[in-house]
Amino acid sequence: MRILVCVKRVPAPGSKINVTSDSLKVDTSHLGFTTSPHEECAVEEAAQLIEQHGGSVTVLTVGPSEAEEQLRYAASVGATDFVLVTNDTGVEWDPQQTAEAIVQTVTEIEAEEGQFDLILFGNESADSGGHQVGIRVAVALSRPAVNGVKGIEVEATDVTARREVEAGYEVYCLQTPAVLGVKEGINLPRYPTMKGRLASKKAEISKRESTAPAGPQQRIRLHQPEETVIETEILGNSSDAAPKIVDLLDDLGVL
Repeated sequence: MRILVCVKRVPAPGSKINVTSDSLKVDTSHLGFTTSPHEECAVEEAAQLIEQHGGSVTVLTVGPSEAEEQLRYAASVGATDFVLVTNDTGVEWDPQQTAEAIVQTVTEIEAEEGQFDLILFGNESADSGGHQVGIRVAVALSRPAVNGVKGIEVEATDVTARREVEAGYEVYCLQTPAVLGVKEGINLPRYPTMKGRLASKKAEISKRESTAPAGPQQRIRLHQPEETVIETEILGNSSDAAPKIVDLLDDLGVL
């Protein structure tokens, strides 16, 4: 079984996001980066599927050279092959250009090595949350797609995808090759082992260029909301704080 997982390099949760002086880009000089949570689950799901059925997991990302970090992390948790479609322009591609770059790369790889049975995406990226790239790729490749997937079962060329809805679950039956958008909670991603970390340092990463044209979307500016400062005041210990608490509640109009 051949599985492709597409991931994105995003700022680590909890990072303070600043924008550049021209309000067009995120200032990455002091940011840590990681993989979107949905995509971490997609990598784990792919690793579990090849443990059950055999095969390989290729992880692909579109981004700067520094995105090798996310590919090496995938190597430490069970992925086998790695592709970086480089974008070192400093400007993130829009969903259309990103999808076209992925389609070009998938077409090239499949012509060289054979068709992927499954292409997995995160349901949406943790930063922009556009819900677009996976669907665009599926349409361009003429493959069935389901988003919001919380369960995957594979039997030969039959794929069963389950997703949560308000009243329970929807179950979809597809034929491979197919595209699935995986949602966080489908599994609990494993932690890298020491053996996995050591192996990831030796993983070979295939770097590819894309000729995908720029999409029609144009970024006008990024808006950074004013930071809300929350102050904490210690009123005292035990019963000594009671009078101050009463005064505070009175000031707030509670009493």
